[in-house]
This record gives sequence, C-alpha cells and structure tokens, in this order.
Amino acid sequence: MNTRDIYERIYAGFIAKAIGVRLGAPVEPTIWSLERIEKTYGEVTQYLHDFKNFAADDDTNGPVYFIRVLRDYGLDFTAEQEGRTWLNYAAEEHGMYWWGGFGRSTEHTAYLNLRNGIAAPASGSIATNGAAIAEQIGGQIFIDSWGWLNPGNPKRAAEMSARAASVAHDGNGLHGARWVAAAIAQAFVATSIDEIVAAAMATIPGDSEYARVAKAVIAHHKAHPDDWRSCQKMLVADFGYDRYPGVCHIIPNAGVLIMAVLYGKGDLPRTAEIATMAGWDTDCNAGNAAAIVGTFQGLQPGWDKYRKPINDFLVTSGVLGTVNILDIPTFARELTVLGQRLNGEAPDPLWVEDFERRGLRFDFDAPGSTHGFRAEGLNRILLRHTDEVHTEASRGALEIQLDRLERGQGGRVFYKPWYRQSEFNDERYRPMFTPVADNGQIVKFKLKLDPWNGDGNLRVVPYVRRAMSGTIEEVGAWQIPAKDDWQQYEFAIPDGSAEAVDEIGVSIEYFGRLKFLGRLFLADFEVSGPGKVTIDPKLEQLEWGGVTRFTWNRGYFTMEGGRLHVHTASDADLWTGNAYLRDQRVAAELTPLAGGSHLVSARVQGTSRFYAGGFHDGQVVIVKQDHGTTVLAAAPFKLELGRDHQVELKAIGDRLTLSVDGKELLSASDGAYRYGMAGLRIASAGRMSVGRLEIEDFA
Repeated sequence: MNTRDIYERIYAGFIAKAIGVRLGAPVEPTIWSLERIEKTYGEVTQYLHDFKNFAADDDTNGPVYFIRVLRDYGLDFTAEQEGRTWLNYAAEEHGMYWWGGFGRSTEHTAYLNLRNGIAAPASGSIATNGAAIAEQIGGQIFIDSWGWLNPGNPKRAAEMSARAASVAHDGNGLHGARWVAAAIAQAFVATSIDEIVAAAMATIPGDSEYARVAKAVIAHHKAHPDDWRSCQKMLVADFGYDRYPGVCHIIPNAGVLIMAVLYGKGDLPRTAEIATMAGWDTDCNAGNAAAIVGTFQGLQPGWDKYRKPINDFLVTSGVLGTVNILDIPTFARELTVLGQRLNGEAPDPLWVEDFERRGLRFDFDAPGSTHGFRAEGLNRILLRHTDEVHTEASRGALEIQLDRLERGQGGRVFYKPWYRQSEFNDERYRPMFTPVADNGQIVKFKLKLDPWNGDGNLRVVPYVRRAMSGTIEEVGAWQIPAKDDWQQYEFAIPDGSAEAVDEIGVSIEYFGRLKFLGRLFLADFEVSGPGKVTIDPKLEQLEWGGVTRFTWNRGYFTMEGGRLHVHTASDADLWTGNAYLRDQRVAAELTPLAGGSHLVSARVQGTSRFYAGGFHDGQVVIVKQDHGTTVLAAAPFKLELGRDHQVELKAIGDRLTLSVDGKELLSASDGAYRYGMAGLRIASAGRMSVGRLEIEDFA
C-alpha cells in the first residue's frame, strides 16, 4: 500500500469510529435493552440525538492520547512507560476515563494503582486487581490506533495493543485488545470480512472465553446469515451480563462487536446500526465495529448522513487543551507518520512538521474533508468538499455555495479554534480547551470566485471573532475575490485584546442588484508563527469545573476581585497555550496567600512532564517534573504571604531562567522538553491569587 492509501484508510477508520460512538452514546446506559431500543426507536437508521457539538467520549480519548507514549518514550515502548502516559495525560477524576471508583471502574482502579507506585503491567493485572476488574471492556475500546499504526501487520498490532492495554487489563481484556487491533490492521489489506475475523482470531488463545464467544457468533452467523437479532438473543441467553461480574464485562460486548462486524456485511452504516440496536455498551461496540469496517470499506457516499455532522471535528478530554480540539485529517496524518516510523520509512517532511505544529495547516487533501469549517448566514451559505478545483499544493478545496444572495445579504465562513461550555448540549467526559490560534500569529488562505448568476459584486474580508464579547474584528479591506486564479490572503491576528479568538475566517457580503448564485473556493488554510497569550481573569469565566482558556488537574478555582484564586489540599495545576510552544516566556502577577509553593510552569507536556519556577518552601527554585521532581536550581528566598510578585520563567533552547519582580535570580540548563504549554502550579497544600498572565513564544 502506498502512503496515500494508508492515510485515507486511517482517515476513514477514524471517522467511522467517531460515527459509531456518536450513534451509540444515547442508548449506552444498560437500561436500554435490545427490546427497549427497538420499541423506542424501531430500526435505527439515523442519529438518535441531534448534538449541537458532541462533547467527548472515553472511546475516542484513548486512541488519541495513549499512542503519545511513542512521542514521549520512543517506538519500542514498555508497559511501564504506557502507564506513565496514562498518568501524564489524564486530569485526576476529570475527563479521559469513567471515574467510577476504585474496584468498580477498571481505569480508575489502574490509575490509582499507578499513582500509588504500582507500575504497569502490575497496575492492571489479575494478580493485583482480580479477574472481574481486569476483564472489563476497556481492553478493546481504547485500542484502535494500534491497528491503524500497523496496516497489514495484525501480529504486531496485536502485540503492541496488548502491551498498551496491560496498564489496566489482563486475561480476556488483553485478548480483546489483540482482536480489535489485529482486525483493523488486517482491514487495510483484506478482501472480505471473513478474512478480517480469521486474522483477528489467530492472535488470541483458542481455548479462551473470548474465543468461545467469538466462535459462537461465527457459528450462528454461518447458520443464520441474515438474522442478527437471533444472534443477539443467543448472546443474551448464553453470554449475557448476568453471567459475568462487574459493570461492563468484555465477553458479552465482544459478542456484540463480532456480531455487528459479521452481520453488517462490510457496510459501515449497517454495522454501526446493528451494534447500537443490540444494546449493552452501545457506544463502545459501535465504535470498535465501525472502526474495523470503516477501515475495510473506505469512505463511501452512503456514509454521508452520519459523516456530515462529524464535519472532521472531534473533541477529546485529556490535559492538552489544543489537542482536545481534534481535526480528524490532521490526526490521520499523525498516525500515518508514526506508522511509517515504525516501519523504518522516512515520512513526508511537511507531515513531520505537522506532527508538532504550533498552529494549523488544512490542505483538504483527504476525500470529502472539510477540516471542521462552518458557516453562518440566513441558510444561504452551504459548505462541502470539492476536488474539482484545487491549488498546486493540494488535491482539494472547500466549496462555499452561495445560494441566491440578495443585496445586503451575506454571512461568515470560519474555523473555530476554541470552544466554550455553552456550545455543547452534552457533557460526557467534560473536555477542557485552550485556543489553537493566538494573537500575533499569521493566518494565510486562498480564495477563488466562480460566479454563476448576478453582477459580480460579491466582496469578502478576513476577520477574527473574540469569544467572550462576540466582537468581530475585520482585518484588512473588503475585496472582490479573483475569478481567474487563486488570490492569497494573509494577515496577523490582532494583538489588541486579551480575549480568546473563537472564529477565524471570511465575512461575505453581496451588494449587487441581481440575485447572486455561485461558488467561492477556499484552500491552503494555515495559522503559523509565534504568538502571545494574555489572560486577564476579569474576562474569563468558571466553566466545566475549571476556568475558561485553561486545562487543569486537581485544585479548586474561584474568581474574586478580578483575580483568579487557586486553592488546593495537595497540588494543583492550570495550563494554557498551544501544546507545541517551544521557546517561551511565562509571566504572572502572583500573590501567595497560604502554603509554601507558588510557581509558574513552562513546556508542559502533561501532568507529570514540565518545568516550573517560583517560590517553594523558603526558596526560589527551577524544577523539572518527570514523574518526580528534580531541583535544577535553588536559592534562599523569604516569602511574605499577601505580597504581590511578578514571576517570570523563560525557556529558551536548553536554558531556563527565573526572574522575580524584574530581577533574574536563577538559571539552569536542561534539554529534556522541547515544547509544551505554560501555566500555574501549586506543588503542595496552599492558596494563591493571580492577576494578569502572559505567555509569549518566539520563532
């Protein structure tokens, strides 16, 4: 397979995963039995809930975050390193997993084991936790990316997935990981669903309970190839929830997963619908089955009713705020690059740049891709992908259909680099966001006009919108786009406001006499270069248990007197900025109120990997956190509670410097972390208030 084929199959598979999760989520609670779903919805042939934006789900959190072990520790990772990855990217009891309690939720149990020094794979073993916990469904639901990283190599996919899953699972839980990852890997090259199933079966012990339920489904399908409901009734009778311990055991759901793959006959919509109608863990089963079949089938026009609401946009809920605003084509490129590296191949240099991009690059290369663009304006502006028109640098573009605009009518076409809680009508796995684009960054894109009807008087102007006030800032002059060739637009995001930007795009207005009907094409959209983040707490709000524009781990937050107050009984962190900021300056107006630890942080790569500097236990310090604290530099400092200080930490190349009230006090050298977010930290019980926070990064 060539790189393009692999990329497009991964893209298709991940979209399919998102479709399955979104379709199954509304009927996930176990009260939704097969009979109740059928009585309420009949034959499922469309989404059951019209989400404004689908917030997040653990089924998609895991595939996005758990493969980051390859970034942090290299391609030949260990189970212990995967365990550290779990700790690093999850905020404790917020987002990422189902935090159902120790001894009840497999992931929560494993997380607490890891926190208490039980390293993987012991953290997820039957010996540590018992079979009931170790064999819950999580072994297979987070594992899809290991299949996408190994196209045509089910054996390696199974091995890597079991190693990753062993953080929380064992026994049949690991068999589920092997089965799903191997099925996805084989789906790239298979010529039939039966071939996929056979390849997956070859990776698990034939005498296991997982193999027993799989063989029962395979035999039933052979005898009754068109009656999935009779197969589900067999599963309820012979492999039902009543036969296995725990909240959500893997075996009943493995039966549904394999049933949906077989009875769906290689068609993504039907596969996801069967897994949803069958009941039990519907979002997990529909997501896994859809990922397998979507990778096998490839993108099809028949997916559109499910695909269009996805719009290439997915939300996750780890601690990296810009990663949580996921562009599916970009993530598919990331997986493609990782897979090439696993095979010893040299990826495209531009894709390598995308891998750690401080910004955005949308090329519309993937079939049907829209990169999450949206439109506002009288329902007269419609968006779709096209490959009819494109630039030399890409294979596609965004087609903006303008439907009978009258004089004075128009609207906006834009990408959203940031979201607020009010933009979601569901709160599954509560996400946290930091803006993907910041003041001072350079925005570039190309436009081309194709007028069909009207007198040509259609004009556009680039703009950004400020999130908290809704203020539209036009950047540059209104222009009539060129018709004969692509016209380049370029501007810097204005630096005059401390509000986040939540729209970047073009305003469109028609001022002719005749109704306008035609098309405008957008291509080669990019946000790049250094930027500046200014946080004024007076402009922020408390949302989703934290503070707008921040991700967080532990602690309690309030707004008092125009300042942000952070209070914790242990430790607490707030982070903002892009996940790939490199050289950076972090400065905060900081007032210690209680306790001995009050710091700012830089190059934050998660809860347990970062630099920090400030006040700690009677000293000024620069520390490195790597699942433990190393003091890189320290000097005595008599801290006076209640006194304001300007604390600044710079990370330039390998050099770290700490300044307090304009005076440089410490410096150190360390090259472990090249990029990351920035923010605030209290390392032990205490309280502080914070005024203005600035994060500036440098080219």
